[in-house]
Amino acid sequence: MHEEITLTRDVDAIQIPSGDSLTLPIGTVVYITQRLGGTYTVATSSGLARISSKDADALGINPEAEQKKIEEIERLKDAPLEEQVWAQLKGVYDPEIPVDIVNLGLVYDCSLEKQDGKTVALVKMTLTAPGCGMGPVIAADAQARIMSLPEVDDARVELVWDPAWNQDMISEEGRMILGMV
Repeated sequence: MHEEITLTRDVDAIQIPSGDSLTLPIGTVVYITQRLGGTYTVATSSGLARISSKDADALGINPEAEQKKIEEIERLKDAPLEEQVWAQLKGVYDPEIPVDIVNLGLVYDCSLEKQDGKTVALVKMTLTAPGCGMGPVIAADAQARIMSLPEVDDARVELVWDPAWNQDMISEEGRMILGMV
């Protein structure tokens, strides 16, 4: 399922497959179908179009942040497995706070064990509030992301409440994102 995006300004694009130039006006609803090679293929009500990376801002995309993500993915290919697991956890977000669970300080422990010849990731995490109904959803998201690593055979994410989370646990990066510095 592709995310619906409304263009924030007029954008020069190339019609697919004709190769004709066109302008997609501000307010046009598009769906990104591909992000490769520094360009974006979008589906519009009148067909597919290609948008250059120089116009990524009109899609609400920060090209520098996208490039950093690509570089991080490349770097992690040869990283130790535990580092790859932590990177996956950084892709999990509390739905009410725009900071990942690692930088929020919600992940208390992450380790890898061999059990019956299988690699198992064990994670202990908490939530910002014990009564949060999203806890099982966030834990399941973390587990699914870890399980996407081919070297991991199983992942167990346990919700714990001791110690109780507090804002002092937010990383410096998280504080910057939240404007707390």
